[in-house]
Amino acid sequence: MAFDSLQEKLTKSLRNIQGKGKITEKNIEDTLEDIRVALLEADVNYRVVNDFLMEVRTESLGKDVMNSVEPGQLMVKIVNDEIVKLLGSENQALNYQTSGLTKIMVVGLQGTGKTTHVAKIAKYIKEKQNRKPLIIAGDTFRLAAVEQLKTLGEEIGVEVFSSDLSKKVVDIVKEGIDYARKSGYDTVLIDTAGRLHIDEGLMQELKEIKDEISPNEILLTVDALTGQDIVNVARSFNELLHVTGLIVTKFDGDSKGGGVLSVKAITGVPIKFTGVGEKVGDLEVFYPDRLAQRILGMGDVVSLVEKAQEQMDLEEAEKSAQKMLSGRFTMDDLLKQIEATQKMGPLASLVKMLPGMGDLSKQLEDVDAESQLKKTKAIIQSMTKAEKEDPSSMRNSHKRRIAKGAGVSVDDVNKLINQFERTKKMMKQMSALSSMFKR
Repeated sequence: MAFDSLQEKLTKSLRNIQGKGKITEKNIEDTLEDIRVALLEADVNYRVVNDFLMEVRTESLGKDVMNSVEPGQLMVKIVNDEIVKLLGSENQALNYQTSGLTKIMVVGLQGTGKTTHVAKIAKYIKEKQNRKPLIIAGDTFRLAAVEQLKTLGEEIGVEVFSSDLSKKVVDIVKEGIDYARKSGYDTVLIDTAGRLHIDEGLMQELKEIKDEISPNEILLTVDALTGQDIVNVARSFNELLHVTGLIVTKFDGDSKGGGVLSVKAITGVPIKFTGVGEKVGDLEVFYPDRLAQRILGMGDVVSLVEKAQEQMDLEEAEKSAQKMLSGRFTMDDLLKQIEATQKMGPLASLVKMLPGMGDLSKQLEDVDAESQLKKTKAIIQSMTKAEKEDPSSMRNSHKRRIAKGAGVSVDDVNKLINQFERTKKMMKQMSALSSMFKR
């Protein structure tokens, strides 16, 4: 995930100053030097780093910090607040037309995931914001783009408008907008052509579309893995088109994150979405404060809860919790919990959202927790209904059959059964203790 290395270095430097009972100008300067090195190594723009450190220094040398009972904690808050300012202070929502049709252009270079993210945003606004979107296939440069959009449109249940590819793109877009108005759509998302690099032909085509339709939003896709090139691309597109927001794709990749931290400060263009996976649902609204907390190792509990609410049947989850506390849950209940957790995303990335759990997430990545969950699922799915209800009654012949069906060893089956029985026993004991305290 982006910022992993930066998070590790920043939390280490801030942990050092948090251990001081009183901080001095030297403490602060030493910490700022550590932060400078961490930011530059993360490929943050040099000017942005200098401005950032100047703001932190000014705030840190104030009398409130120097005289504070817990100056280290205040120092962390100051760094957090300045990162939030750097990223844009607050979430920037999509700018919808108050009445009539909202027009959203999505632009970007080839290879940044532009077409896929048109579909991701269409899914998001349809399901989360109760909009009725139409996608217009306006990329006539890459022939496979139209078919790709149609496939994605079918997957998310959103219509894709396309026309004769020999026509001028601006005419295709106008046709699509007329069709959207007549068909009762309230939002159009326009996929535009990209190139391998910025050229005059690409920019002129995009400007023609913009001048003709006056879009409410022009969203630019930029690849998180390209580092500082994010800033260069955003600046070039913004100078001609006045981009209203960025979609940072491949945000789940192993990027340094410097371009993401630099782009708003240099171009003034806010980040609106991040792409966090290859699936059409892997899109997150960008919240500067939440990212700042994650960068400083403070987790992101709000996003974690939101993921849980989206992916889990809360009524079913409550029933399952009651069964666990009473010690009556079965292997089927365990299977449901595993499947619900997997819907929320990779286990290691979920653990990162919990405060102070960065080290544990690395351990989970090392032991490949996802493959362990898959193995557990395969074992349970190879059991009969009776075996799921009471796994302790199984004979060795049953275990051999299950191991063969799941592609694991009998030892793996025994480990799961023993772990399950221990958990069940522990839950019964917790329930009994809880009852005693209620008397």
